[in-house]
Amino acid sequence: MALVTLASGSAARRVMLLNAGVPIEVAVSDLDETQYKTAARTNHDSAEMLALSLATAKALRVSATRSTIVIGADQVLECDGIWYEKPRNLEEARAHLQTLRRRTHRLATAVACACEGKLVWHHVESPSLTMRDLSDAFIDDYIEAEGAPLLTTVGAYFFEGKGAQLFETVTGSHFTILGLPLLPLLGFLRQSGVLAS
Repeated sequence: MALVTLASGSAARRVMLLNAGVPIEVAVSDLDETQYKTAARTNHDSAEMLALSLATAKALRVSATRSTIVIGADQVLECDGIWYEKPRNLEEARAHLQTLRRRTHRLATAVACACEGKLVWHHVESPSLTMRDLSDAFIDDYIEAEGAPLLTTVGAYFFEGKGAQLFETVTGSHFTILGLPLLPLLGFLRQSGVLAS
């Protein structure tokens, strides 16, 4: 199996790929996302278009200096036309959860693969998640239990852990909710000869 490069510092993405048997190295792109988000808002792009733009830019940036396949990924949380950023502090995390409760949001999740500075494949999925009617006390307990790591995730929750208790219903792939459309990506890696078919 050939080595692939993950252009992301996301622990969840790294663990998903390693658990699936994909041999990876990590090279974080350090992409400044501000200009992409500003352009997307100006152009009235969808959350899916923004996620794909960011995933592609990350993959291309890292692949310019590598001959391996480089995987870029990004996720944009959209609720009622509003895009949510990662919370800057725990107060903002609390406000996000209070706003999202009783509502359905989408996680526009894109993966893009590049090789030697050229985009070779991409895929986008948008799972939807409906939060239950959380009490303020539950939100406070959740934030106290999870702490500062919540600031590393859009939506201020970890679906793979206690965050699952926040939800009433979800539609879409568990892997995609965690930040990577894994099954389509594995299919591409098999087609590319990176993984055995």
